[in-house]
Amino acid sequence: MKNKTDFAILVDSGCDVPIEYQEKYPIYVLPLYINYNNTLYKDRIDITPEEVYEKLEFEIPKTSLPSYQETADTFEKIYEDGYSKIIAIHISRNLSGTLNLVRLVSEEYKEKGILTFTFDTKNIAIGSGMYAIFTAKHIDAGKNYEDTVQLLKSAYGKSRLFFCVETLEFLYKGGRIGRAASLAGSVLNLKPIITCDEEGTYIIAGKERGRKKCIEKAINLAEEFAVRGKKAEITIMCSGKVLGLEKIKERLEQLIPNCIVTIRGQISPVLGVHVGPGLVGISIFILE
Repeated sequence: MKNKTDFAILVDSGCDVPIEYQEKYPIYVLPLYINYNNTLYKDRIDITPEEVYEKLEFEIPKTSLPSYQETADTFEKIYEDGYSKIIAIHISRNLSGTLNLVRLVSEEYKEKGILTFTFDTKNIAIGSGMYAIFTAKHIDAGKNYEDTVQLLKSAYGKSRLFFCVETLEFLYKGGRIGRAASLAGSVLNLKPIITCDEEGTYIIAGKERGRKKCIEKAINLAEEFAVRGKKAEITIMCSGKVLGLEKIKERLEQLIPNCIVTIRGQISPVLGVHVGPGLVGISIFILE
């Protein structure tokens, strides 16, 4: 066991949980898949974000779920490692079928005495991953499974993600948004800011003319959400080669004094397929 606790945490690779948390806590990751001409690559294992963006010029791949057997194997691994309780935290079920797959497998393992709580973050990327980090930190506080589940339920809605994309082309081709929304973003150099609504589906939170104004608008939206609480943890992520992340960090720290801002680098390849290179994402998690 990585920690003396009565539960493990299960996430999918779309949650972008940083590696240091995976190493410190009993966090198990289900990798999603990227499919090029029927060749499957495990997210962050068989393919890097850089490789995905290099290939986009020639082919936009499909993405897919882990198999039932792979998911069952992960449950088996958790069980063999000595955990009989699981808190499963996943990206929005309206963006991925992973949550429903985990629920299906958990019913089978319920017969073996494994208790599983599944949590739909209604979010994506580190916006989802922050719930896993929140959960993991309660291990340090000595919280058991039942207490942590209640704390996680009470934390619902404390995470929000705003991301600026260069184009809506990839979201449209991946079936994540409609054609009308895609065309709207191409007019007059309008750059969209995407977020997830209360149902966990993508919506456009705003549009600005030009990249600089778009990022500034995303920063302002992040500030509006962060000030709902007394303290917030903010994470900056990107796709591909993006300059100016340090300046975004400084701007956030100026606007929101009671916040912790961290630059985390690349979103997972499977998410990069749907947004393309050039994304800047700002995630906010209200701590108190």
